[in-house]
Amino acid sequence: MYSKLPIIRTIQTEYANCSIPPGVSNPGKLRFIVAVLIVASTLGRIFEKLELCSSLAVKRFVFSGWKPGPAPGVRQEDARFGGVPVRLYRPREVRSAVLLFHGGGWIFCSLDSHERICQYIAKESSSLVVSVGYRLAPEHKYPAAYEDCLNATQHFLQHLERYGVDPARVTVCGDSAGGNLAAAVSQTLAGSSDLPRLRAQILIYPGLQALDFNLPSYQQNQGVPLLFRERAVFYSLQYVQGDTSNMQEVLEGSHIPPDMRLKYGKWVSPDNIPEEFKVRGYKPHKPCEFKPGVFEKVKRIRENTLCPLFAEDEIIQQLPESFILTCEYDVLRDDGLLYKKRLEDNGVRVTWYHLEDGFHGVINLFEYCGLSFPSGKRGLDRVVEFIKGL
Repeated sequence: MYSKLPIIRTIQTEYANCSIPPGVSNPGKLRFIVAVLIVASTLGRIFEKLELCSSLAVKRFVFSGWKPGPAPGVRQEDARFGGVPVRLYRPREVRSAVLLFHGGGWIFCSLDSHERICQYIAKESSSLVVSVGYRLAPEHKYPAAYEDCLNATQHFLQHLERYGVDPARVTVCGDSAGGNLAAAVSQTLAGSSDLPRLRAQILIYPGLQALDFNLPSYQQNQGVPLLFRERAVFYSLQYVQGDTSNMQEVLEGSHIPPDMRLKYGKWVSPDNIPEEFKVRGYKPHKPCEFKPGVFEKVKRIRENTLCPLFAEDEIIQQLPESFILTCEYDVLRDDGLLYKKRLEDNGVRVTWYHLEDGFHGVINLFEYCGLSFPSGKRGLDRVVEFIKGL
């Protein structure tokens, strides 16, 4: 199935033509990572043509990465919450709890890929970390991932006494697609009266909207690894509809009807991006002619459980204290900036941390085979600091 998907250009071409920003520390290391991804993509295509395995399987294997050994002082346990596989990381002293939803474009990564991050958060913040292994697209389209994260979170909140967790100290956290899921779960539970209220939400370079892929950050960082502009749309379409047809139309903005663009344009607008984030270049984009057939395939993007930036003010106002991390060299940077503004405009307390030398996925490389970046460690330490301060 995967080999037949229409793609504007192959991922090999994207990586080969990528741009390494001058502001990134250790650019040589980032180039090496890009080379590894090119090799993995090429091997995936070869294996698929030889009918050994799918290209997707190879990429998932690579993205799952090297699984570290147990962390001293942190006890690990696999379980199922509401039928969803989870992995618990319990430090010697538990002060709070963090439910973590891994990133990976809703397609890649796993409990194993985020093990180093979970171990570090558990040990350094004295938190019981619950990593959620939700179902992946394209086999399981939206809302499968969201439903799994919600069900696991609800189950945990209903059984906190089993784990010795203070009901007032539970946080949801996610990176990239996981940040999208954390924001969606947080919104869903915001008005719940029969469960403990979440203490906070932590959104690490989250993807929060599918209305405009021509915001300043999408233009400035369209060829910057580890997430290109076209890849962001590719992953979104896999999650929403299970394939990547209509990719060009979505990139150009033909998938949004005028009334919807008018309604949500007040929240998803380059006018809401601070001017200092436009100095690297920005050209206002005029959407192409609306195509109803394309919208019919992706119309669920108007649901705030898929695009949290579209939630009404009544929901936003009920959200818990929030931490948002953005990276300068990231196509999703402006999604985080727009959500920060929405939260602050509605009276929600926000701690924002911006990695000026960071790129998408930099935190995921933490302590990974010598490929860590200083900015990733700084970002993860700020997440830990935020949790300890709750």
